[in-house]
Amino acid sequence: MGLMLPQQQVQAAEKTYTIGTDVTFAPFEFADKNNKYVGIDIDLMNAIAKTEGFKVDIKPLGFNAAVQALEAGQIDGVIAGMSITKERQEKFSMSDPYYKSGVVMAVAKGSKVQSLKDLRGKKVAVKTGTASADYANSVKAKYGFSTVTFDDSNNVYDNVKTGNAEACFEDKPVMQYAIATSYKNDLELAKNFKMAMANNYGIAVKQSEANSLTPKINAGIKKLKANGQYDKIVRKYLGNGSEASQAKKTAAMQETDRSFVGLLKSNWGTLMSGLGETLWLTVVGIVCATVVGILIGLMGVVPNKFLQGLSTTFIYIFRGLPMMVLALFIYSGVPSLIDQKVPAFIAGVITLTLNEGAYTAAFVKGGISAVDGGQMEAARSLGLPWGKAMRRVILPQGVKIMIPSFVNQFIITLKDTSILSVLGLLELTQTGKIIIARNMEGFKIWAMVALIYLIIITLLTWLSNWVQKKVSAQ
Repeated sequence: MGLMLPQQQVQAAEKTYTIGTDVTFAPFEFADKNNKYVGIDIDLMNAIAKTEGFKVDIKPLGFNAAVQALEAGQIDGVIAGMSITKERQEKFSMSDPYYKSGVVMAVAKGSKVQSLKDLRGKKVAVKTGTASADYANSVKAKYGFSTVTFDDSNNVYDNVKTGNAEACFEDKPVMQYAIATSYKNDLELAKNFKMAMANNYGIAVKQSEANSLTPKINAGIKKLKANGQYDKIVRKYLGNGSEASQAKKTAAMQETDRSFVGLLKSNWGTLMSGLGETLWLTVVGIVCATVVGILIGLMGVVPNKFLQGLSTTFIYIFRGLPMMVLALFIYSGVPSLIDQKVPAFIAGVITLTLNEGAYTAAFVKGGISAVDGGQMEAARSLGLPWGKAMRRVILPQGVKIMIPSFVNQFIITLKDTSILSVLGLLELTQTGKIIIARNMEGFKIWAMVALIYLIIITLLTWLSNWVQKKVSAQ
C-alpha cells in the first residue's frame, strides 16, 4: 500500500459547495459574449475557493430561485449582490461584507422627473426581492407613487424606456452597466437624486454550514482584499467606478454586431443548448405524464367508487394548481419536509408529470366515456369479462378519439417547460434571460426564442394533423 503524498491529501480533502447566483445582475453575474459566466461575484467566489482550498459549483438560478433553494437546503450558499439585512441574517449565515453599494434612480432620457418629489401619482419599476425594491416600497407612501414589480432587470428598464413607468430604482453599478451597454440613448440617472440606502453585499450560507463554509469565505475575502486581488477583480468590471470607465470595461464583453442576424450568430450555440434541454424535459415529461395519465384515467372508468374518486381528486388537484406554484413547492417545499435535496431536473419532470398527467387523465377518461355505452353492454352480453371487454372493444375505439389529444398534449408540454425556468433549469427561456442579462437586447433575443418555439410547435402541429388524418382514415 503506497503512501499518500501531501498534495494528494489536500486534493482528497477538498469539498465542493454548490453556490446559487442570479442570472440578470450584471456586472456582478452575467454571461459574456462567449456565453461564459463571469462577473464580480463569479470571479470573487472562485478566487475565495482557490485561496481557501475548496471547490465551488456555481449555478445560475435567478435571485428568487436561489434564495428559495438555499432556504430548502438545495444549495450551500448564494452570491448574488445580496444586501446584508437583519431578516437575512436571521435566516442564513451571512458572510462579512465584500462590496458597498447603494440605490440610484434612473429615468427616461430628458425626463422632467429628476427627484423623488416628481414621482407623485406616477409608477416606478423595481425588481423582485432586491434592496432597491425595498427602498422604493419604504418611501412610496411618503412621495405618493406606486410600484410595479418584475423578475428581470431588463423588464424593469424597458418599462421605463417605453413610458409605462416614470422611473426605476437599482443598485448603482448595475444601473450604470445597463446604461453603458444598451440604454445610453434611453435612460439616465436622475440628476436630483443622491445615492440612497447604502448597503453591504454579503454571501449567504445555509445555517448547517455556518461553522464550516462561512469562516472560509470570511478568511478568503480578508486575504483577497489584503493582497490586492479583490481590487483587481472589481476594476476588471467597473474601472474607476465612473459611467465612462465602466462602459469601456464592459464593451469587450459584448457582441460587436448588435443586429438581429449578428446576435443570432453569436448566441446560436447557447440557444440550441437551451432548446436541447427543453426538448429533453418535454420528452421525459410527456412519457411520464402519459403513463400516469393513462393509469389515472382508467381508474376513473373502472366500476369501483374508491378508484373513481381517487382519479377525480387527482385530476381536480393537479389540473387546478398553477404550474409555477407546483414547481416551486416540489423544488423548495418538499426538500424541507423530507430533508433531502431534489435536483432541479427531477423537480421539473415531477411537475410536468403531475400537471400534464392530470390533463392526460382527463382526456383518457373522456375518450373512454365517449364510446357508446351499448358497446360495453354488447361485449358483456357475449360473455366477455369487464377487463377483456375494455381491452378488446372499448379501448381500441377510445384510442382513436384520444390520439390527436396526445399529440396536442406534447405541444402543450413543450410550451409549459418555459415555466420551469423558475427552478433555474437552463432550458430555452432561461437561456434567453441569461443572454439578455449581458446585452440588454430583450426585444431581439425574445424574438429569437419565440421564433424557435414557433418552428418546433409548427412541426408538431403538422404531425398532429397527419396523425389525425391517418386515424380518421382507418
